[in-house]
Amino acid sequence: MTATTAPPRHIVLTGATGQIGSLMVGHLAPHHRLTLTSRTPRRALRRPGVHHLTCDYDDMASLVDAFRGADALFVVTNDPARPEHDRNIVRAAMEVSVGHIVKLSAAAVRDDAAHDLITEWQRTNEDRIKSSGIPWTMIQPRSFMSHALAWAPGIRTSGTTQALHPHSRNACIAPEDVAEVSARVLGDARHHSRSYQLTGPQALSAHEQSAVLAEVLGCPLTCRELSREEARLTHTLRYSPVMADALLASAERQLVGAKAHITDTVERLTGRPATTFAQWAARHKDRFEGEPLPPRPAEPCPANGSVAGTPPLRCG
Repeated sequence: MTATTAPPRHIVLTGATGQIGSLMVGHLAPHHRLTLTSRTPRRALRRPGVHHLTCDYDDMASLVDAFRGADALFVVTNDPARPEHDRNIVRAAMEVSVGHIVKLSAAAVRDDAAHDLITEWQRTNEDRIKSSGIPWTMIQPRSFMSHALAWAPGIRTSGTTQALHPHSRNACIAPEDVAEVSARVLGDARHHSRSYQLTGPQALSAHEQSAVLAEVLGCPLTCRELSREEARLTHTLRYSPVMADALLASAERQLVGAKAHITDTVERLTGRPATTFAQWAARHKDRFEGEPLPPRPAEPCPANGSVAGTPPLRCG
């Protein structure tokens, strides 16, 4: 049973204005009744069978109202500093007897060597859902290919990308693939009590991603390696110091190969191969393009390579 052949259901998506939730709407809206919840209003969305609610995750009553009658609930949260949000979501789901919870987690929860703040937070979230008594499915992706969009300003202004440990590899995945898999498993009893680790079809380094982008964009790109101090400073511009440390720990695990393993889960669940980074980059080429850069000779990457922009909060 797939998202397109299942009988109509009432499905609630939390974090619906985020990347994955927004992509899931296209898969689900033609076949199901959707309630989209987020902490910020989304009045621009007008689509038959789709209702948007501004929902305060600190307010149990608003969550209970949003989840009432849901056959399936997609859960995505992004703030380890607010664990009460995750607790409230599960408690509200239990109170109204939600039929199925699908949780967007992270592949790192399977790594016994991963003990950073973000990974432990995700493990706690998974355990809370598993002990709720509600049927569950865990979606555990590697890093999203869309994190490369952090390079766009540098590509436009100077033809450069940058990363800590730029030759370490990550089996990154297209967000579109994560969304399709998540949409397919929602409310389907065949996926109860299953955890799905999702990766792309290749393990690529930032150096290799930069080479792909150079080919897609038709311009040479120079790769610069960030020092640990530079990377930490970049992280602290967006996150707290403890979050920055968690992201650095994640990068160290990637350096020793912890994120290079590839799965065939996307193909098994969708019936098509997982999206390659080259395919993803070509589809999003316009988001990297800006004013054309003046011609310049291609320069070799430094010994330790290319670059990554600010990593996401999710340690994949």
